[in-house]
Amino acid sequence: MSTVDPVLPTEVDILIAGAGPTGLTLAGLLGQRGIRTLVIDPHHEAYPLPRAVHLDDEVLQILHQLGVGEQFATISEPASGLRLVDSDHRILAQFERRESGFLPQANMFDQPDLEELLRRNLTRFASVTLAGGQELVGVMQSGSLASVRVRNVDTGELQQVHAKFVIGCDGANSVVRSLIGSTNLDLGFEQRWLVVDVQCGVPVDAWNGVQQVCDTNRAATYMHVTGDHHRWEFQLVEGESADDYRRLDDVRRLIDPWVAHVDDGDLRIVRCMEYTFRARVARQWRRGRLLIAGDAAHLTPPFIGQGMGSGLRDAMNLAWKLDIALRRADFDALLDSYEAERAPHAKALVRRAVMIGKVMTGGGRAAVAARRVILPVLNRIPHLGDVILSSATPPLVAGPLVSRRVPRRVRGALLPLVCLVPAAGEVLIDPAVGSGFTLLVLSESDRRFVQATTAARVVCAAADPSSTASRILTEWLEAAGARFALIRPDGVVLGIGDTFAELAQQSEVRWVCPLLPGELTSTHAIPTARSQ
Repeated sequence: MSTVDPVLPTEVDILIAGAGPTGLTLAGLLGQRGIRTLVIDPHHEAYPLPRAVHLDDEVLQILHQLGVGEQFATISEPASGLRLVDSDHRILAQFERRESGFLPQANMFDQPDLEELLRRNLTRFASVTLAGGQELVGVMQSGSLASVRVRNVDTGELQQVHAKFVIGCDGANSVVRSLIGSTNLDLGFEQRWLVVDVQCGVPVDAWNGVQQVCDTNRAATYMHVTGDHHRWEFQLVEGESADDYRRLDDVRRLIDPWVAHVDDGDLRIVRCMEYTFRARVARQWRRGRLLIAGDAAHLTPPFIGQGMGSGLRDAMNLAWKLDIALRRADFDALLDSYEAERAPHAKALVRRAVMIGKVMTGGGRAAVAARRVILPVLNRIPHLGDVILSSATPPLVAGPLVSRRVPRRVRGALLPLVCLVPAAGEVLIDPAVGSGFTLLVLSESDRRFVQATTAARVVCAAADPSSTASRILTEWLEAAGARFALIRPDGVVLGIGDTFAELAQQSEVRWVCPLLPGELTSTHAIPTARSQ
């Protein structure tokens, strides 16, 4: 991959518009599969100002599958949980994370650091080109290709690139979404907030987690990001704008409850900008060879820290489907499943963020009084914090690529995250199984049978009965009532069976996985949601 603005290729498999976290993640996942990919972005370098600052353990799994998880650990810090305080900063409730898994559930970072990491990762893939200073201005779909007009932002020169698919990861004002003809579904939330990022030269005496000020007059959020980087978000009142907070003296009026002891010389404002937090989901995510992902497909308020993470989940869902679509003529139903799965998922997270935001900051005097009474009571309920802080996202709905035969308790959910211990040493299961389909089997005899029948990757739950990984995977299979489970490349359960034949005959499995028995070829038609 070239990091200096290269000559654009004239033909690629996938063209990605937008080199933010979603576009770079998708490009890396495609690069792992050797797919010819061009990423274009109007900026020549990573955007230097901080934006997203949080991702959870499920999204961190994606970074590990990309091969950058350990590097991410060096630029991130785990967060402790959530503290709710009133307008006088008296604690109403505190929900602490009890880390018991293999990855931290909450991870704080600077987005420019993550983008640089994702950009460097692309240099591993000869099939991926990253071209800065280029923007998509038009697309003409014809036959098996999309003709994309790309404009050099410095010279105005136009160039045409042919691509089999075009993915719009180009943000809230997406050009690709407009070319699809899609509008946004408004989920009923719009607030103006001031976002202030500050470098502080001395330690801030504050809790190492997210602190939410539940104040209807001036709702606020504070979080220590990494190192000397701290972020505050303040809801703007009627008549205010970011112009009212251009000077440090003005900003100090807001942040002094946290930094009153800090001299002006130890504070440096990195960014002070107004943002309008919105809750929207695109009504249509695909038209022909055009698709959208990330902020182009959904916008969420920041109250549960899932904005950027939803985009990376889009990339994970889409990458393996594009890989198959490039090799099949009958890709329509497969790519339609991307929106069918991701849109309800994103919508559920957006609605959860809206609900949490309203509970924490909404209402008048009655709401303030209710919070003062109710939140301390909730704080004393055992394990409630585990529920509130849970990073588990809603399971995907049953459909063409999520079998209804899978029990509800595991249907559409991710395979449990565990550490395997192959010959090379302990490693998380995601990078261990790679970017293809994986068969999880219950016993060694099951493993020997399957490996004699198929070329698919096989993980045996009982490989080491004394290990935590074996216990977790065995209990998971037993809870599903199965000896065999086929796991999609994005970690989602595709199908299960008490016998291998039962699994192999499921229509969902027969369509997507020619890796299984020889008779399961790509000639099978994908089942539609209507036929299920």
